[in-house]
Parts: sequence; structure tokens; C-alpha cells
Amino acid sequence: MGPSTSAGTAKSERNRARPVLLTLRAIASAHAIAIFGQPVFAGVLLSGDYDMLHVHAVGADVVYYLGLAQLAAALVLWARRGPRWPSAAAALIVLGETGQYFAGLLGALGVHFPLGVALIALSTVSLVALWRPSALGAPEVAR
Repeated sequence: MGPSTSAGTAKSERNRARPVLLTLRAIASAHAIAIFGQPVFAGVLLSGDYDMLHVHAVGADVVYYLGLAQLAAALVLWARRGPRWPSAAAALIVLGETGQYFAGLLGALGVHFPLGVALIALSTVSLVALWRPSALGAPEVAR
């Protein structure tokens, strides 16, 4: 195989993975929006509006299910010869969200608060990296 053939194959694989990347970007964006809402709901709850506990609990479910959807999309991207890092990042996020969920149920706020901050940071970094033009491994265009 010559250099042009391998370059053509790499481009073909990127084109095959592109729709999955777009789906992953959409899910990761929705996930980030949902996860950013959680501290807002918690803040209102901690200010004395105890009805917000239900909203925060439903938000936790939404965040967790979006995390699972993000992991599934990342695994499909990897299966289509896309990069592996989105799968690793999504798996780490889901693992953290599982811990976050149980820390919240147990009232372990000393774990729940800092883990929530870490999850927001990891989700944000992952989202920004997914939206970079080089997310599929294509070289960025020099400006």
C-alpha cells in the first residue's frame, strides 16, 4: 500500500466516524447542560427550598442517563475506528457519577460536593476536546 492509499483509508475512516462524532457531541453538550444545572438546584435546596430536593434528584437521574448515553456513543465512535479517549473519559465520568449518586443518597456531602466539582470540570474538558476540529485525529489547519 502506498502513502496515498493509507491517507485515503484514514480519510475514509474519519468520514465513517463523523456522524457518530456529531451524535456524541450533541449528547455531551446536553450532558454538560444538565450537569451544570445540578449545583443550581442544590443551591436553591440549601437556601431552604426543600421542594428542590425532588428536582435535584430528577436532575441526578437525567445527568446519569445522559452520561450512559455519552459512554455508548463514545464506544460506537471507537468501534468505527475513532479515537479511544472519549470512551475512557466517558467511562470515568459515569464511574464518578455513580459515586456521586450514592454519596448524595447517603448524605455524604464531604464527598458529594468536591466530586460534583470534579465531574463538572471533567465533563467540560471532555466537551471542549470533542468540539475541537481535531477530535477525529485529523490534523488542524494552520492559521
